[in-house]
Amino acid sequence: MANAVIFFAQGLEECEGLVTVDILRRAGVTVTVAAVGGSVDIVSSHGVRITADAPAEGLDYAAFDAAILPGGMPGTLHLKADATVRRVCTDYAAAGKTVAAICAAPSALAAFGLLRGKNATVYPGADLIAALQEGGAAYTAAPVTQDGRIITGEALGAAIPFALCVAAALAGPEAAAKVKASIVDKT
Repeated sequence: MANAVIFFAQGLEECEGLVTVDILRRAGVTVTVAAVGGSVDIVSSHGVRITADAPAEGLDYAAFDAAILPGGMPGTLHLKADATVRRVCTDYAAAGKTVAAICAAPSALAAFGLLRGKNATVYPGADLIAALQEGGAAYTAAPVTQDGRIITGEALGAAIPFALCVAAALAGPEAAAKVKASIVDKT
């Protein structure tokens, strides 16, 4: 069974984070919600209170197969500025593990240098597209883009296809297809 860590920061887009956790758990992936910023109590960009499983600084990252970044503002800015998030994403990419980000969060991957020479998508704001391109990525404008072990999603509207893509990468296409059928996703 695969293990994934998803980083929640103050001001995250809660639906992108929680949909991803839900879909992955349905697919049989063990998911740990890691809180960035010292407190396990997170308040989303829309005022939803979430309690993470553990602070990001205290986890053994050798135990995980994937790192996932939900978007949202100012959550993405907190992720981009966090040394643990940067180290984990960079180490995982170098090791060939799955690194995934949705909405504004692919800009963090670009800032970490992980998108150079990759195809990627991001929330379609001019500043975020520019950040992707400055990081060396080719912007696809697709809802979900997978380039090797890097998976990016466009925005909240792509949260289910994004999570299913990550589920396929971690639990296999059959597990993802079962979840897709069980939630009656017709995309």
